[in-house]
Amino acid sequence: MDISQNLLKNKKIILAVTGSIAVYKSLELARLFVKSGAEVRVVMSEAAKKFVTPLTFETLTSNKVLDDTNEDWTSYHNHIKLAQWADIMVIAPATANTIAKLANAIADNILLQVALAYPDVKILAPSANTNMLQHPISQANLKMLAIANFTIVDTQTKELACKTTGDGAMAEPLDIFYETARELLKDQFWSDRMVMVTGGGTIEKIDDVRYLSNFSSGKMAAAVATALYLKGADVNLISTKLSDDLPKNMHKIHVEDSAEMMEYLVDSIRIAKKGKISKATLMRDEHIHRIEKTPYLFMAAAVSDYIPAFTQSGKLKKDILGDEWELALKKNVDILGSINKEGIKVVGFKAEMDPQSAKTNATNMLENKGIDAVCLNILQNSSSFGTDTNEIEFITKENSVMLPRAAKLELSFEILENAKELESSDE
Repeated sequence: MDISQNLLKNKKIILAVTGSIAVYKSLELARLFVKSGAEVRVVMSEAAKKFVTPLTFETLTSNKVLDDTNEDWTSYHNHIKLAQWADIMVIAPATANTIAKLANAIADNILLQVALAYPDVKILAPSANTNMLQHPISQANLKMLAIANFTIVDTQTKELACKTTGDGAMAEPLDIFYETARELLKDQFWSDRMVMVTGGGTIEKIDDVRYLSNFSSGKMAAAVATALYLKGADVNLISTKLSDDLPKNMHKIHVEDSAEMMEYLVDSIRIAKKGKISKATLMRDEHIHRIEKTPYLFMAAAVSDYIPAFTQSGKLKKDILGDEWELALKKNVDILGSINKEGIKVVGFKAEMDPQSAKTNATNMLENKGIDAVCLNILQNSSSFGTDTNEIEFITKENSVMLPRAAKLELSFEILENAKELESSDE
């Protein structure tokens, strides 16, 4: 996923780094923040400076690093002014020692003083030896921080600096970036709303080694799902193509053929539409209000129109098939047309190659499929598939809006803004 240069434009981020070997990953994290348009100011503990010099972070961020040696009360360069300046604070890596001090409001270095002075949500990415992290007191400290305005980005299991393999390695920079961006970009409309996104071209087996498919890359679906995740939605991405750079905490289901996609989609819709919640239930679980919001479906998958009439076990042999072979096909199920759409808002995606008939076909799709909106994409040729940019016309029964060519993630945010109006149109 290409991170847009405008994704975090004008956002102000404190990046706090402590004395862990994982601090080298924080250089990449700082680069991601800067690349996305954010202004980043780094605060370092003295232990962190043993691994990476302040000059390295200053070069990446174009801002002076704050540490225990250079606090200045004649400018912003102190722990109070820095805490007042920021939109969010990210502590990555956070050692077991730092976690323990944060949980007990100890502020015996400049980094901890900034953290104590910063009143809003803080993103915390632990990094420690497995035994140190799993120690009961360390676990109790993390639980304390989780209810004290900290969002914990889980560690991962891999070979650690101590040459043992276990849970304790800091999360990857991209995962920390996504959790930070999600906190900064949350939208009340999408927050906690259940949303399903389908993507990729379905893979319809002929035999155990051959299949029918199409050129759909799944990139647009991935971008829409990522934009929804960053807006705070409870996303379920059902796709034939799942890349490694999607948000780790986004719910993802890999499917192959249209039947499998249909099965998981129907199940997801059923869960999203589960009955009305009683007031007593709401009082017991305040977070369950999310399912009171109308679910959305973005159907970006390219589902095969026809599939093999039968699937051969094993591998078809050309010496048995002969010089000519006719493959029998049958019409596939129309997933979008056949699913129960009552109680959900549905946005379909349509790719067309004939600009003369494209708009008419997209408009007809609204009525024929019983959906609320269509994202029309006019392709130039087969090389248009898999590109990192797109141009969309967002069409409803009432009007249409042309969304100019842009990176797919950036374009997805524009699609979501237009999709908001689908719910208000019912009022």
